[in-house]
Amino acid sequence: MNRAVGIIPARWSSTRFPGKPLHIIAGKPLLRHVLERCQRAKKLDALIVATDDMRIAETAFDWGVEVALTSPRHRSGTDRVAEVARRTKDFAFVVNIQGDEPLIDPRLIDNLVEKLQSSRKIDIVTAAHPFQNPAEAESPHQNKVVLDRNNCALYFSRSVIPYPAKPSGFRYLRHQGIYGFRRDALLQFVKWKPSPRERAESLEQLRALENGVTVHVLVTNHGSPGVDTPQDAKALEQKLARARRRSVS
Repeated sequence: MNRAVGIIPARWSSTRFPGKPLHIIAGKPLLRHVLERCQRAKKLDALIVATDDMRIAETAFDWGVEVALTSPRHRSGTDRVAEVARRTKDFAFVVNIQGDEPLIDPRLIDNLVEKLQSSRKIDIVTAAHPFQNPAEAESPHQNKVVLDRNNCALYFSRSVIPYPAKPSGFRYLRHQGIYGFRRDALLQFVKWKPSPRERAESLEQLRALENGVTVHVLVTNHGSPGVDTPQDAKALEQKLARARRRSVS
C-alpha cells in the first residue's frame, strides 16, 4: 500500500481569529483557497477536511469535499488529523496540511509524499525555507529549525538558533508547518505525552526529536505565508489583488 491522504484540520474557535477558515479573502473563504491549492497536488489519493464545527463541515460538504467530524477536545491539529487517520486505514502516508496557508505550493505536497515513499526508514518529513528578511528570524512568532548535514532536524525553536556569537552570515531557516507522516508514526506520535522541550517552546514537533524520531526537512527556496490574524488576511487580500493586476497588465 503506497497511497497518501491529505488531511486539513480546521477549527472555528481560534483565539486570535475566530471563524478563520470561513473568513472571506478575495471573494473566497480561506479554507477554499487552501483546498484549491491542495487539489492541484498529483500525489494525494484523497483529501479530507477534519473539523469539529458544523458550520465548517456543511460549507465544505457544499463544495463537494470529503469531511470528517472530529472530537472538540483535541489540543492540536495533529491530534485531529490522527483521529481521522486512525479511522482511515487505506493510506500508508498522511500529510497534515495547515488550513491557514492559502498559498501552499502543491509541488511541496507532492515532494513530501515522494520523500516518504522513497524509504521505509523515513517516518516524518516537513519543510523549511530561508527567511526573505533575516530580521524576521528574531521574532518569537516565527519558528526556526537547524539541520544536520543530511537535512534532518537538530532542533526547532522560537529563538534565533544558532545564536550568532559573531557575524557569520548564517542562513536562518523558517519552519513551515506542513508534515508528512508514515501512518503508524503519526499514531505513535499522538500517544506520547507532550515532552519538556515541547512544553517550553510550545512546538509539538520537538516531541518527535525527544523520542528519538528523525524528522527529515525539505528545504525550499520560498515558503507560503500563514494567516494567523485578521491583519494577515487583509495583507494577503492586497497581495492577491496586486498579483491579479499584474496578470492582466
